[in-house]
Amino acid sequence: MRRIFIDTDPGIDDAIAILLALAVPAELEVLGIVAVAGNLPLAQTERNARRVCELAGRPEIPVYAGCARPMLRPLATAEHIHGETDRDRLLLPEPTMALQTLHGVDFLIETLRAAQTGSITVCALGPLTNIAMALVKAPEVAARIGELVIMGGACFELGNVTPAAEFNVHVDPHAAAIVLDSGIPITMMPLDVTHQLLTTPPRLAVLRALDNHCGRAVAALLASFERRRRSKFGTRATALHDPSVIAYLLDPKLFDGREVNVAIETESPLTIGMTVVDWWGVSGRPVNARVMTKVDSEGFYSLLSENLVRLP
Repeated sequence: MRRIFIDTDPGIDDAIAILLALAVPAELEVLGIVAVAGNLPLAQTERNARRVCELAGRPEIPVYAGCARPMLRPLATAEHIHGETDRDRLLLPEPTMALQTLHGVDFLIETLRAAQTGSITVCALGPLTNIAMALVKAPEVAARIGELVIMGGACFELGNVTPAAEFNVHVDPHAAAIVLDSGIPITMMPLDVTHQLLTTPPRLAVLRALDNHCGRAVAALLASFERRRRSKFGTRATALHDPSVIAYLLDPKLFDGREVNVAIETESPLTIGMTVVDWWGVSGRPVNARVMTKVDSEGFYSLLSENLVRLP
């Protein structure tokens, strides 16, 4: 069994990733969920994380509020895409479980300090602010992390928030640079992978037909999500990004990639937040991440539906 943290900014696809993780308690022990500002402001992301836990029937999962803004830049959200609708509020009622009082960064540090070397997997579904702040405040905890799996960045797909940058990295590129330079074993799920994970009508129909509340809620949330994004992203409006991180933990054979060096652009106004992937090793910089570029999309959606049906 993997012991994991989920660092997240829910967001629709974050919510589905959390549900997938909570559906497999025999395989993933979720030690806690730490919210970060990103898709939405922190007050909404921590609330949404608690709502998702309650939807899954797992109110015992501790949820913490982390950083409310990036390290050095003003916060830029995606509320036009992830802001909730009246239908979302029906599917995800207001939470009754309490938010933990400890700051999310301190929770990460305290729990990692108490863990054995290499025993914790960190799942990063949003901007990397919390994780970078933990590494700055307590650099020794890096050794406790056996693997950090990130949804973020892009290689050949370029950007989705600027021509050069993917959203999660662009929100806090300075945090991403700290994390990529940390020496932690990193697996990255960039847009190259997630743009292959399209929720086609037949795949959506399978989710809608699941005989449980969570499955039907996921189908309804995805349909709403797609409508809000289609004018900007076209067919890629149906791409399901963040659950790729959890799917990788459950079945890494679904994915393929290469060990490379990834550097983060933090200075150029034109390309800030770009993940500069040295695919051919021309820079001489050491390998610091395994960047995935291929995924078995049919296998991914089968895994998603087979596990979501375990929830209430």
